[in-house]
Amino acid sequence: MIGLAVLVAETIGLGSLPSPMDAVFGFLTAFLLLAGTMVFNDIQDVQVDRVNSPDRPIPSGRVTIRQAYVLSTVFSGLALMSSLILGVLTFLTALAALALMAYYNTRGKKTGLLGNAMVSFNVALPFFFGGLAVNSLRPLLFIFFLLAFLANTAREVAKGIADVPGDSSKGIMTIAVTRGPKRAAELAATFFVVAVLLSFLAPVFDQKVSLFYYPGVVVADLGFLYSSFRLFRDPTPATVRKVKTQVLGWMLLGLVGFFMGSIAVL
Repeated sequence: MIGLAVLVAETIGLGSLPSPMDAVFGFLTAFLLLAGTMVFNDIQDVQVDRVNSPDRPIPSGRVTIRQAYVLSTVFSGLALMSSLILGVLTFLTALAALALMAYYNTRGKKTGLLGNAMVSFNVALPFFFGGLAVNSLRPLLFIFFLLAFLANTAREVAKGIADVPGDSSKGIMTIAVTRGPKRAAELAATFFVVAVLLSFLAPVFDQKVSLFYYPGVVVADLGFLYSSFRLFRDPTPATVRKVKTQVLGWMLLGLVGFFMGSIAVL
């Protein structure tokens, strides 16, 4: 999905489909960079995962720490090479994103909400990166960046509810650990609702947004509101595990809406 977000951002920035080179290397940069940082995250989280998710590859013994380090390094290196093909600025952006996630994985995640914001910044970054890759940073891309940031922050806060036992044992100060699951659910729902309200501002900032923007975004918004209601009504780990998967679907629908909204200028 993060690779697709770069393709959507490139299309929005250009007002047309990107060249094969921009499309391929833009997608690969985001895909491989996230893959590398997620593997590194699993390495750093191995003690927590032994409590929260013992069936994951590393704590279950299916993958060794050494193998995971090799995989993370290869993915991250290929991502940086791919970004350099697109240009110096895209390379520097990818390098900064990699550094930010390395900090998050080693230290930042213990900061709770700030750590959630670090993850969400990188999840939303493809909208900036895609525009940068095609040398066209339309204002609309910054609106979509903000929407992705808010929606993912809500998801990250909610995820903490399911991970309280492992997080608290390792001093990871999520909202669910410090304020309780109910407060975490309320905050996550608030972020979702704010994202829904802001989604209707995109056409205001960019008059070229097509009416095709609305079907996908409206369905996604309804999904976010439904997930918010479920979290608010039942802030339990079982509900959170279902909601965090649902939210990926709503985010994908929103991404489709962002793309469809740009076809008016194709």
